[in-house]
Amino acid sequence: MAPFDLGPACGEVARLLGGIKDDQLAGPTPCPEYAVREVLAHLVGLTVAFRDAAAKKSGPTTDTPPDAALPVLPDDWREVLPRQLDELAESWRSPTAWEGGTRVGGVDLPGAVAGLVALNEVQIHGWDLARSTGQPYAPAEASLQASFALLAPPPAAGSGDSGADDPGTAADSVFGPPVEVPEDAPLLDRVIGLSGRRPDWRPGE
Repeated sequence: MAPFDLGPACGEVARLLGGIKDDQLAGPTPCPEYAVREVLAHLVGLTVAFRDAAAKKSGPTTDTPPDAALPVLPDDWREVLPRQLDELAESWRSPTAWEGGTRVGGVDLPGAVAGLVALNEVQIHGWDLARSTGQPYAPAEASLQASFALLAPPPAAGSGDSGADDPGTAADSVFGPPVEVPEDAPLLDRVIGLSGRRPDWRPGE
């Protein structure tokens, strides 16, 4: 699995932040248990966790499961999150981040799979924010293809592939059951469906 640049995905999410108004923070999102503020808080936490995973650091940032507690948004998130998105993208530009194994969310993963999961977390939650706050969202094609590779079901038994270290397997517990989307739908819609979300979701639905 070749390394790739997380910069476009992180940059697209950073662009959204300036369009989020304070009175939208309590609004609903496609994540039933999260309002906008919790999605932002989750991004604050995961950008640090996956940054440290790239550097093979062990400690609270990489050992704590993401669902250990409802995330709390810091007051300075407008300054902190853009910086951490930049740091996340930069950390995965190191070839060593993709080599060997690492740990994130209390789970041991191959470095290459962790990089894919980092991209997917940023990209899917970016869609959550865009849809919840009424903003356009246009991820790069290469980033969407990487998310699709992660989320698509692994090969069926007997196909000659055991599924070991398959990136799709690593995503099984990250999101809910896939939502059926037509095969000819735009790639973004198919990725969103695989993440357990309705591509046509709107606030209040």
